[in-house]
Amino acid sequence: MLNESQNTKLAENAKQAEQFLKLLANQYRLQILCSLVAGERSVGELESLLNISQSALSQHLAKLRESEVVATEKKGQMVYYRLASIEANAILSTLYLIYCKD
Repeated sequence: MLNESQNTKLAENAKQAEQFLKLLANQYRLQILCSLVAGERSVGELESLLNISQSALSQHLAKLRESEVVATEKKGQMVYYRLASIEANAILSTLYLIYCKD
């Protein structure tokens, strides 16, 4: 049986997991993240891969940045995205192996 401190920690962790899973519960964000498992990609590469408008892609990338799941790096005029969270990388690597790999 869990004590009060353990129950509190479990509730906090469950809330974090819920928020992360909500973030993944979108086809385009999931595609973005699966493509980043293999390494960083530019906005242009992501736009081509997903075949969605620049504005839609920007909205999805903004949500991922706000959640600190992805990070950006500017190289000249290009902005590159990569996975930023160790936890996200672990979960996404598993999802990638199951669903994204050819």
